[in-house]
Amino acid sequence: MEEDLREILFRYALQNAVKYGDLPKPTTVLAKVMGTHPDLRPRAKEIAKLLPEAIARVEAIAPGERHGTLAALAPDLIHELSGTREQKKGLPPLEGADGGVVMRFAPNPSGPLHLGHARAALLNDAYVRRYGGKFVLRIEDTDAKRVDPAAYDMVREDIAWLGLAVHDVVFQSDRLDTYYDYARHLIERGGAYLCTCEGDMFRDLKLARKACPCREHTVEENLALWDAMLAGEYAEGTITVRVKTELSHPDPAMRDFSAFRIVASPPHPRVDALVFPLMNFSVAIDDHLLGITHVIRGKDHIANTVRQSYIFDYFGWKPPVYRHYGRMGIEGVVLSTSQMHRGIDEGTYTGWDDIRLGTLRAIARRGISSEAVRNAILEIGIGETDISFSWDNLYAKNRDLVDPVANRYSFVPDPVELTIEGAPVRMAQALLHPGDPARGCRLLPFEGKALVPRADLAGHRMIRLKDLCNITVTGSGSSFSAAYAGDALEDARKVKAPIVQWLPPTSAVPCVLRHPEGDMAGSCEAVVRSELGKVIQFERVAFARIDAVTPDGVEAYFTHR
Repeated sequence: MEEDLREILFRYALQNAVKYGDLPKPTTVLAKVMGTHPDLRPRAKEIAKLLPEAIARVEAIAPGERHGTLAALAPDLIHELSGTREQKKGLPPLEGADGGVVMRFAPNPSGPLHLGHARAALLNDAYVRRYGGKFVLRIEDTDAKRVDPAAYDMVREDIAWLGLAVHDVVFQSDRLDTYYDYARHLIERGGAYLCTCEGDMFRDLKLARKACPCREHTVEENLALWDAMLAGEYAEGTITVRVKTELSHPDPAMRDFSAFRIVASPPHPRVDALVFPLMNFSVAIDDHLLGITHVIRGKDHIANTVRQSYIFDYFGWKPPVYRHYGRMGIEGVVLSTSQMHRGIDEGTYTGWDDIRLGTLRAIARRGISSEAVRNAILEIGIGETDISFSWDNLYAKNRDLVDPVANRYSFVPDPVELTIEGAPVRMAQALLHPGDPARGCRLLPFEGKALVPRADLAGHRMIRLKDLCNITVTGSGSSFSAAYAGDALEDARKVKAPIVQWLPPTSAVPCVLRHPEGDMAGSCEAVVRSELGKVIQFERVAFARIDAVTPDGVEAYFTHR
């Protein structure tokens, strides 16, 4: 029987590796096994001991051979993968991708990543995993005004948390000489010119579909101005490199758009330079030089795709295949980096992981896993229709993962201590997990007193203390009396008595459950201290991640119900 269990674990671990292109995570495999084979739940401890061996067997198989190995051992598990929403619903085929792809995720280091970033990152990553190829992380940091030096590390930490299969990391600030060279080439081809016109004057001419005087410079004059610009002979705001386009273009934003400018303040944290490319120029150059084959991004970038096409055309390059997805509205959290910065500086938010924010580190602090985020994002897919992000769907994805593994405990918000007349002294036993009795029980000593939620006392003659007994309650406000009313669960059901959490007053510890909409103070079982960093379920309240344990009590973060 143990040999059969080893084989089951190995096959599910291998399936996980094939699905995500990486070594499987023990908790993910465990959740999958428990969900698919509920009959194995009583053997959870045995499974936990055997799981490292299964993962080691997967690690010993070359990544390129794992799919074939799984197909030979368990074709049903391969079929299950081929029927996932990632392939059937969320992600349609990509044009010209059968020979492999090179894709990129290109964040600006202005702060940590949030859920909006996660969509672009995970969609590109999923296609690289599907077709094979290369995934480039490109840090677009050529605008010093938008760079937060601390974000360089934060972005890479968030990338690691998401589990992206990044093959190469590129910093645009390291590539300034490359951009300068291609700017010179573009000027020599007559595709760009140096403009010293005052901003308002140029804007008025552009709107009138008229050329500014600088457009008539010769190539030699433009090159001389370019050299002077690089030499620091111009101040910020006095000279710009512009890409020549049609002055008659129906969209004024396409007419002779900017490609380079001087940024003197603030100084860049990584390079000593004054001349920086704007996004459309550096992105077009990099997409070509890095061999990017496909670009998946929001439809708010459609105009940028058009601008970048001018640069590709001037150099005679083949552009990538573009797919633009619809906007994803995310309600209930703050996503604006500048607003988050300001709130942190003013003390409104405790940091980038404040759970009122939409950052990935705030999501993680609540106990929502990166796998749940991936599953929710891939189900959304790359449709062009604008959508609203569904928190309920994300919670459902996470619940599927945490429900089989999260231990259960009691949490009593706003507790009232009741003395229960006539109740026998006893030791109550509550399962750590109702679906897995093999995990054992928590022991709750009852000596005639109990902490119960104040909200559960109002309006009820009888209530049932979970896993203990029935009691009758009288009183209101801060004054309640209680009496023992027997042990029979059936008696409570007959009168529809609510089943409520309770705690022994002598062993309960203070607990704060932090929620995006406000904190909930109460008490929890002392054994919760042993779950630091893990997601548990406060029965009949919510799933929560235990964030801190101190001599003063426990601090937990609301995950979802």
